[in-house]
Amino acid sequence: MAITKIEVPELFDFGSDNSAFKLPTGTTADRPTSPSNGEMRFNTTTGYVEYYDTTDTQWWEIDYAIDPLTVSYLIVGGGGSGGSSNGGGGGAGGYLTNFGGTPLSLSLSVAYTVVIGAGGAGTTHPAQGISGGLSSLNGSDITLIEAAGGGGGGRGTSGQDGGSGGGAGYNSAIGGAASPSGQGNGGGSGYHSPYYSGGGGGGAGASGSNAYPGNGGAGLQNNIDGNNYYYAGGGGGGGESGTAAAGGSGIGGTGALGCPASGGSASPANRGSGSGGGAGCGGSTSGTASAGVIILRYPSAYTATYTAGTGGAADAESTVGSDKFIRITAGTGTVTFS
Repeated sequence: MAITKIEVPELFDFGSDNSAFKLPTGTTADRPTSPSNGEMRFNTTTGYVEYYDTTDTQWWEIDYAIDPLTVSYLIVGGGGSGGSSNGGGGGAGGYLTNFGGTPLSLSLSVAYTVVIGAGGAGTTHPAQGISGGLSSLNGSDITLIEAAGGGGGGRGTSGQDGGSGGGAGYNSAIGGAASPSGQGNGGGSGYHSPYYSGGGGGGAGASGSNAYPGNGGAGLQNNIDGNNYYYAGGGGGGGESGTAAAGGSGIGGTGALGCPASGGSASPANRGSGSGGGAGCGGSTSGTASAGVIILRYPSAYTATYTAGTGGAADAESTVGSDKFIRITAGTGTVTFS
């Protein structure tokens, strides 16, 4: 059979056409039995365009490359609550991030388990504060990443250890330690005199104060989602008089003074901040600390699908610059990339 050749290049000028040029299409089994060098087709079995090379006597796929799935993360544990009457401030949840550093390499189609630590619940006289829950990211191809919950504030006792340590209650000189190390700072000391005051809870950026009462330790700013929010501020200590103890970076709870009903809770939500210690009266309570958070940022070529588990919640996938991010805010669940 004669072969007709079209040798005028202008006949193949499709520059003004806004449709598409369709290649021959078929499965691997449909390949020509005696292909010529340079023959091209779309293989529906592999999903790739392929061409035949007579030198190698085989079909070669025309592959394409996209950005690798590299993920930046911010993981913050739940904040600890302050101690009740004359209580130490709650410690901030542990703070872990690789944003601005070496990204984490993840895989497609792997269900990564995410857990968000709850904030410690407020307590009533004479209880000490309650430590926050840990937040974590885990998968079959990565090492478990855990941000510890913040330590609860003391009430006539030492502060509890945590991501950042809780402040000591009045009459106790020992603030809680940051444990494990590297996720936060220790809590401040408490005092019998003056003011029967509690120490400040530790924050991600600084230790809790030993003043009367003690301010909460500063949190740290992170711009992973474009908001440059502060996270993981310590709660202020409570006391009978003096100056009200501020929470760290404006997100830790304020300690209460005199005989009001409660110490201020950590606010806003999902910053992993400690709550303020209770005021100096028998019926005083401390506030509830804020829950932790996980934020994952990745190239926009990919899509993250969140599946809620027990109490799980996440915000919708959003865009920041040339990337996307997803913010997980409660409970347990999984994130899968495609």
